[in-house]
Amino acid sequence: MSNNPLLPAHEDLRRAVAWLGSLDHVDSACIDEAALRFDLSPLDEEFLLHLFRISETDRER
Repeated sequence: MSNNPLLPAHEDLRRAVAWLGSLDHVDSACIDEAALRFDLSPLDEEFLLHLFRISETDRER
């Protein structure tokens, strides 16, 4: 979660979802990039993996 008190709660996660939604293809590398770009927590990253249905096998690649 962002340390910026001016952003609404979970705004960083909303921005990550919007960014990922704009991509042609989303894989585990894209999720990793989003986590870094938007300073997401491990729980937020796990949520994105489930949201975009990235399987355990895909994450190992």
